[in-house]
Amino acid sequence: MDNALILEGGGFRGMFTAGVLDVLMEHGIYDFTSVWGVSAGAIAATSFKSRQIGRSMRIMLAFRDDRRFMSLWSFATTGDIAGSEFLYDTVQNHLDPCDCETFENNPLRMYVVATDVAFGQAAYLPVRKMPDDVDRVKASSSLPPVSHMVEIDGYRYLDGGTTNAVPYEVALGMDTTVEVEGHTPADHALIILTQERAYHKTLSPLTYEYIALKSRRYEGFPYYCKALETRADRYNEQRQHLFELEAEENSPVLVIAPEKPVEVGVSEKDGSKLLDLYLQGRAQAERRLSEIEAFLGR
Repeated sequence: MDNALILEGGGFRGMFTAGVLDVLMEHGIYDFTSVWGVSAGAIAATSFKSRQIGRSMRIMLAFRDDRRFMSLWSFATTGDIAGSEFLYDTVQNHLDPCDCETFENNPLRMYVVATDVAFGQAAYLPVRKMPDDVDRVKASSSLPPVSHMVEIDGYRYLDGGTTNAVPYEVALGMDTTVEVEGHTPADHALIILTQERAYHKTLSPLTYEYIALKSRRYEGFPYYCKALETRADRYNEQRQHLFELEAEENSPVLVIAPEKPVEVGVSEKDGSKLLDLYLQGRAQAERRLSEIEAFLGR
């Protein structure tokens, strides 16, 4: 079967995703033709395609309190809350390097979701070679208003979660308005979320969307501002539809999500919280391993 793997973002909440993916890799479960990463999920997808067990977890734990990694110091000195040069060069190529040869030779198609700032719409960017395409991963992960826009081929991009946080409809070909380069709709999609099933998103003063709108930094991009304003409602509707689809007989989706409210922040520094979330992801994947294998047609 043609299976897709879809990875939601959420900053350090990606420790849950890292736990699930490590169990899949440890059991040799690579039965996917495409992987779709959004924001932090794009970074996790990179290590999955390069088949590096433990890499995503190591990076988040090892550098969580390094001010070059994710901090207000980084934002003040570089304009990016997640240090661009440190994360996408120093870590990516030197401190815990991506296995670029395995990545390139792996036939698994990888796509990252970024938001086209001019049109306020999701863009699905293929990632074929590292480090050549690392800017596409960076574009997917660049949070407004604490990151620079990433320009690729004349287009300006920011965080993909703003427009499509869980792109299962595109991966499965349910959204017929979107064409993705080189992609054939999948039969099934294994989806890893980073918020528990009961989570309900709001446009509160603590969210990046609210801060971005109040900063008026994007007043020259009205379509993007509209996407920021409506993100919470669209995200909640998307999740509701996803869970309804999951409940159908012979459903094309299988969802793995945290079983209790996630107490890890987007830029969490507490290593014990991060490790606990990682272990939660591992425990659920191990418990549901037979279900996952059957769903993927193993």
